[in-house]
Amino acid sequence: MLNIVLLEPEIPHNTGAIARTCAATGAHLHLIKPLGFDISDKAVKRCGLDYWYLVDISVYENLDEYLAENGDENLWLATTKAPQAYFEADLSTENVSIMLGKETAGLPEELRNRYYDRCIRIPMVSQARSLNLSNSAAILAYEALRQQGFPGLMNTGSMAK
Repeated sequence: MLNIVLLEPEIPHNTGAIARTCAATGAHLHLIKPLGFDISDKAVKRCGLDYWYLVDISVYENLDEYLAENGDENLWLATTKAPQAYFEADLSTENVSIMLGKETAGLPEELRNRYYDRCIRIPMVSQARSLNLSNSAAILAYEALRQQGFPGLMNTGSMAK
């Protein structure tokens, strides 16, 4: 199973797009509070997220609660400060978790230091600060799924003969 973990996400549209990626891939979405938006049924329906029922989602009060429930085995941290590119990481394990930080600050330095060897980055030109959070989540999710052989996903479309 692929797990996408968002630490204190702030922008609802980013989380909505990441939720859609999770819905399309069967990934489990983990949200660690505080959240910068409301994810109640009423708020989700008002935003027109008609795929929300496909999202396997868990919400945690804080990082400690997330780690207590899920551990940190096969946890990878996405950060622009990482020493290695995402394609150098072994994301092929059965249960892999990819954590992304909040839009305005990324992941805390203490966390990056604790998991230094499991920090990964998406290559980009030096002048670019970062990619959009939802784009980053999609790139990393599909790399993990590629390494795993796209388990449970359709590999052909309606044009296949």
